[in-house]
Amino acid sequence: MAPKKNPLGLNALQLKTLTLLQEVARLENRPAEGEEGAFLVTRLPHAHGNHFHLGDAVVSSADATGLSNPAVWKALERKGVIAGSPQSGGVRLTAAGMGYDTGLRDSILHRSDH
Repeated sequence: MAPKKNPLGLNALQLKTLTLLQEVARLENRPAEGEEGAFLVTRLPHAHGNHFHLGDAVVSSADATGLSNPAVWKALERKGVIAGSPQSGGVRLTAAGMGYDTGLRDSILHRSDH
């Protein structure tokens, strides 16, 4: 049997936010102590105009509204994919959070073809 898609039942906003956190964690590359496969996220992107940049990708501000929504952060923490909050000085993206397949990476992280 194929694995269930979205087994935690995350909503669209939570999935987008987790996708962005995964990409920030990859870019910062700061492994978290105490849990293999977990990473720290210490800086969140800020939009200029209708977009922002994550490495070589461009992200629409509309896809990042969850980064400023406390309810999204609480839900992601309750589901066990993050620990902490941006207000606490950093977020730990758990190993489960890093490995969660949101299915959105290619659709919200726009990369140039040149």
